Amino acid sequence: MSARKLVVLTYYWPPSGGSGVQRWVYFTHYLKILGWEPIVITVDPEQASYPQEDKSLQALTKDIRVIRTATREPIRGYARWFGKGSIPQGEVPQQHFFQRIAAFIRGNFFIPDARKGWIPFAHKALRTILEKESVEWVISTGPPHSTHLTVESLRHTFNFRWLVDFRDPWSELFYNRQFYRLPFAVRKDRAYEQEILQHADAVLTTVGGELHQQLQVKAPKQRFFALPNGFDANAFAQHQRSLRQGEFHLVYTGLLTRNQAYPALLKALQQMKNGLPLRVSLAGQMELSLVKALQTALPEATIDYHRYLPHAQALTLMHSADVLINFIFEGAHKQMISGKLLEYMATGVPVLSLGDPESEAGQLLAQGAAAAMIAPSDTQQLIAFLEKAQQQKGQWINNFPNKTQWTREGITKRLVEEILQ
Repeated sequence: MSARKLVVLTYYWPPSGGSGVQRWVYFTHYLKILGWEPIVITVDPEQASYPQEDKSLQALTKDIRVIRTATREPIRGYARWFGKGSIPQGEVPQQHFFQRIAAFIRGNFFIPDARKGWIPFAHKALRTILEKESVEWVISTGPPHSTHLTVESLRHTFNFRWLVDFRDPWSELFYNRQFYRLPFAVRKDRAYEQEILQHADAVLTTVGGELHQQLQVKAPKQRFFALPNGFDANAFAQHQRSLRQGEFHLVYTGLLTRNQAYPALLKALQQMKNGLPLRVSLAGQMELSLVKALQTALPEATIDYHRYLPHAQALTLMHSADVLINFIFEGAHKQMISGKLLEYMATGVPVLSLGDPESEAGQLLAQGAAAAMIAPSDTQQLIAFLEKAQQQKGQWINNFPNKTQWTREGITKRLVEEILQ
């Protein structure tokens, strides 16, 4: 029996790095093992605008059939003007007048997003496959949510089922308000979203709850599913904790922006009782001004800024920590559980997250033996957690029950059993 074919349209694919690319890298990897034949349509990396790259992820995709297309990228001009590392992610830079102008142009003239120039090229590649091959499912994943528009015009011409994957919300995404959008732009964006939601055969998100309720209003007859990103059990099996002696080591990985409550952590660290020398390691995409703010606030601490690390190196850094730090984005959905947070929990390292204790992520952390979601305003509780981790350095282990349900392989099996059956 021949393998069942599905096509995945994703802008982000290795050598692109970051959490967004990992979701479908792992899904396709395990779908292949489970007997499917994934075909990936993505953009030519020479023409793409990636916030960061991670070539180490290519090892997981060597057996996946990949079709790369051209694109038109206005955002590349933005990167040339403001610097290669300036491609917006998680927030919209507004420190300079020209950045505010660029945000206005992006929000009102590039709807749904500035990577919509990929649509005609991805559309042509998808049509070619559908004309020649028997494809059971077409999966479009966003952001960029313009990816979904590629499939819309082909759904009546060819016989396939269409799964729309929202890795992040679309019109309700928290940083959309920073684009200075005019009413016509908001209406147009919401109309695109509603059209996609109503025409897809199923919609997948990383969280359910409130987000599904909001989406159900726009598409009452739609089927909604939620599958988180998970962690790679095989990768974690290759790492062990390796603590720094004579230091209290905090590690933060990922995206750091002004939309996160890092000042609350600095306040708690400044008020901690004297103990071991403090080292703070940062890895990911963050403004240098934020790194300098940490150095200014903690002059006696050692601040290591590694920028973006390949995933395997990031895991090594996580396992060297006494505490892993997380911040929930201000305005993010209460049901959101990031892939990074699940990876944190899988290390066994104590995890301190600043955000709403009643959120879905807060309830997940409450299951850990050495993990907590603490409100940024609760300075004393933040201090108490940090001082306990310092006093029990290396002895306070974050055991995490039912960990296997959060593995990438297990979540892919749920994708097949619950949606693709």
